[in-house]
Amino acid sequence: MRKYISYALGTFGHDAFYNTLSIYFMMFLTSQLFTNSGDEKMVGIVTTMVVVIRVGEIMFDPMIGGIVDNTNTRWGKFRPWIMIGSVVAAIGLVFLFSDYFGLAWNSPIFYLVLVAITFLMIDVFYSFSDIALWSMLPAVSLDNRTRTKFGTASRIGSTLGAQIVIVIITPAILLFSHLISKVPYGQQTRAGWTGYVLIVALLCVGGALITCLNLKEEHNLIRANVKHTTVSDIFRAIGRNKQLLWTAASYFLFAFSYVVTNSLLMYYFTYRLGNAAAYTWVGVITCILGVISVGLFPTLETLIHRKAIYIGGIVFMLIGYVIFLFAGQSLGLVLLAVSFYFFPYPLIFLATLMTITDSVEYGQLVNGVRNESVTLSVRPLIDKLAGAASNGIVGIVAVVAGMTGNAKPADITAAGVTQFNLFMFYIPIVLLVLAALLFYFKVDLTEAKHQKIVAELQKRLKRERTLKEADSEIN
Repeated sequence: MRKYISYALGTFGHDAFYNTLSIYFMMFLTSQLFTNSGDEKMVGIVTTMVVVIRVGEIMFDPMIGGIVDNTNTRWGKFRPWIMIGSVVAAIGLVFLFSDYFGLAWNSPIFYLVLVAITFLMIDVFYSFSDIALWSMLPAVSLDNRTRTKFGTASRIGSTLGAQIVIVIITPAILLFSHLISKVPYGQQTRAGWTGYVLIVALLCVGGALITCLNLKEEHNLIRANVKHTTVSDIFRAIGRNKQLLWTAASYFLFAFSYVVTNSLLMYYFTYRLGNAAAYTWVGVITCILGVISVGLFPTLETLIHRKAIYIGGIVFMLIGYVIFLFAGQSLGLVLLAVSFYFFPYPLIFLATLMTITDSVEYGQLVNGVRNESVTLSVRPLIDKLAGAASNGIVGIVAVVAGMTGNAKPADITAAGVTQFNLFMFYIPIVLLVLAALLFYFKVDLTEAKHQKIVAELQKRLKRERTLKEADSEIN
């Protein structure tokens, strides 16, 4: 239980960090930093830089996985990178959510250079931490049930971490704005945002430390089947793993759909409903539903298995979209839509995570070599790619729809509403349907098939070890 809780605390801080960076950085830019007429150019430049940096860095994620796979220290291969990556990324996050001591206005070019450097540093070191943290899952056990327990614990932590920021972000920003900037309670300032981000940075580093102190990787015959990973080995390990590739393709469509809608949700409450304070209820609801959802995963996996969880979850999300489209200005219907939309998300994530985790052994059977971090790097790669694309879209949609600065719901034109709905609802709906079809027809790495793969690997490696021992005796 201590190990499960430690893993959960690590993913708690980890996802609080990720949601803050992916969802709220553009909100900070458009609502606090660049709010004057003519600032749209700076928003556009920063948005472009973020997308270019994230997409460029993402291409190196498999290589980062290779570096983690090649790591061999007294603390194992994962824990050093979890700790180093979390500390450096957390420091960068605090700087990113600031005006860089006034440089945003006094020296815009210097500000842009510093933002680019900071974002690149955050992305690289967060990638090391992210890949190492989730790569521990296939290393803690070969048993499906034990992996499911660790996966469930980690997802409870990450769900709470991701959603707690929704609960605390508005109250925390208002409180710190009042305490630091001395403004009346109810007003937001840049200093208030920085205070909130400091909390997230501490959660990220503290969770990583607890995980590293209490969780170690398991050593066994199958995990010993490794060798030094070269660049060609990295792409061979991914390219030959068909189940990994099909799962990744489906998950990308799903993740992109989810992140775009989730990133625009705060805009929806602020500029469509005109009730930004009610956004806190989204965090409360999704925290409660997230824990219930994740808690159901082990039972559902036993009863209906992962494929049905994945497809059924997408059906639930589509119902949520339909309710959204008919909600109008009704806060109750909007929160009901949020409930239907979010409830299956942790289940779909876990179904994907466990399938990718099992594809480690599938790839080992196909390639003859075990690549844990390289294989598990694909899921964070997809999340970040979806987040990068989302950052670009959200910035553009906010400007085009007129949802910047102190705009009110009445200021949003009919054309702006149409463009907003296109990206928040209609495009994501199409992507979700495509994701479900891909997973249904192409992913066949079931729990039973994984058990057979593990049994086959054990037989093969025992046979190879016996032959080597016989050869050594003869020589």
